[in-house]
Amino acid sequence: MKSIARLSCGRVLLFLSSLFSLSQLATCEIQAFNLLLRPDSESIHMLEGFLLAPGTIDLSELMFLAVDSFSGQSAGGTGDGGNRRRESADGDFSIEGSSLDLAVFLLPEDCESTRTGCDLGELGIGARDTEDTLLYCCDDYSIEEGVCTATQYGRLIMNTEVFAGSHRLINVPDHGEWSHQLTKYGTFEETENGHYAVIFANCNDDGRNIIVEGRTIWKSRHGYLPGDLFGLMHFYAAVFLFYFALLLWYGVRMKMFEESNIPIQTWIFGTMCMGTLEIFFRAGDLFVWNEDGSRFLIAYYIGIIVGVLKRGISRCLMVMVSLGWGVTRDELGPMTKKIHILGVLYIVISLVAEILDEIMFTGMKHLTKNEEEELFDVVTILNFVIVLINLIFYFWIIDSLSGTMEYLENMKQTRKLLRYLRLRMILMFSILFGVMWAVFGIVDTYDQGIVTEEAKWVIDASIEINYLFILVAVAYMWRPQENAKDYAYVMELPSMSAAVDDDDDEGMIELSDAVPCASDDWDDEELNVEIQS
Repeated sequence: MKSIARLSCGRVLLFLSSLFSLSQLATCEIQAFNLLLRPDSESIHMLEGFLLAPGTIDLSELMFLAVDSFSGQSAGGTGDGGNRRRESADGDFSIEGSSLDLAVFLLPEDCESTRTGCDLGELGIGARDTEDTLLYCCDDYSIEEGVCTATQYGRLIMNTEVFAGSHRLINVPDHGEWSHQLTKYGTFEETENGHYAVIFANCNDDGRNIIVEGRTIWKSRHGYLPGDLFGLMHFYAAVFLFYFALLLWYGVRMKMFEESNIPIQTWIFGTMCMGTLEIFFRAGDLFVWNEDGSRFLIAYYIGIIVGVLKRGISRCLMVMVSLGWGVTRDELGPMTKKIHILGVLYIVISLVAEILDEIMFTGMKHLTKNEEEELFDVVTILNFVIVLINLIFYFWIIDSLSGTMEYLENMKQTRKLLRYLRLRMILMFSILFGVMWAVFGIVDTYDQGIVTEEAKWVIDASIEINYLFILVAVAYMWRPQENAKDYAYVMELPSMSAAVDDDDDEGMIELSDAVPCASDDWDDEELNVEIQS
């Protein structure tokens, strides 16, 4: 749920972060709802969700309860708790009590594609004063500015000629116990796909505090899953089947050529297992969410944890591959410890950042302003550290890959060099794809949108496709086969033709038994003797 008000400049960054996080929370289709609506003419509260039509927004289970103190105690029958009667100067009208406004409407697609979001004034919610400030509620200042009339005092300002949604008005008595439920008029049938908003407004500054509690139900034609995640659910299902087939293929080959397996293949198999588990739990979370209307939190958090482990192991694996493990080295020596330390550091920091993100996004309404700011600062620092660790990994991979290729070229290891040339080409293509994806995402976000809202999951899915592309390529080039150990731990004779492809399982070429390690220091004389032997 969002709270929109006039903000000081010093709170802009934190406020934007809060809006983003709360909008993510608001996509939960059956959501427990608890809100204290204070009488405030300078703010409104907004809840958002995405529907694939025909769909419904059901607010009939919300209970509105008047309270006359911040302790949350229900109002008694004595006293009115304040001056809630307003009369015009000429006595033409009088207002007793106050009103709550509920507005349900479709947000235009370009709202998500602009830096400032939707201008609610253009949608018929609120009006602008002479200083171009958007006013949401009709109060004394709004009446003086001429954007509303005195008879609308304490109401949400709405331009009925522009507003295309649904509106409900709830009258609240000025004193006594009061509760209300939208039993008959709380369900809204929607016939268009898109992002919908529900606004709650308690605009009378002299009104009563209202507690709103219960749950909201958003249901699209396919189920309870937010409409913009429906495609992602099927994508995860397809990716899981692909992962499972890849895992089965690699595992069977490891069993078939068990005696020829090399350690790097165990790391590749472990990475596949992590990827399969992550997608399994993410897909399971979305399927349960779609059927039951609430998230399968165990699967959701396991998916997050396994995903972090997968990313950490993958980075370590790429460094090991680039260093030539299983091709020019039979072991990495002291380098192994450094790789493990950096990998564990990445996993721990990423996991802490993910957990704090969840706390910030789902627990924002339970935090004070100071706690929000402190948490936001910590997450920002952790994300910066993660970027630095990623840069270390990337530069390490590129530097190691260049060193290994230079060594293979000097040693005339044409078959092994060919494998690393292919690996470099794959990595360069992946980097190019990543840059194009980033540019596309920025353009789609800030330039009126390229893809429709229900298809925006494709942008996030592209990251997984890029990752799978690299994993499949590495798994194929380092696949278990009969001559894998011989290929890894012996030297190709200089007299052999470079045209022979190491991917040929049938053809075996003559190899030397002596294997100089890429990390050893060799002088030219020793190197020539070793090759000639």
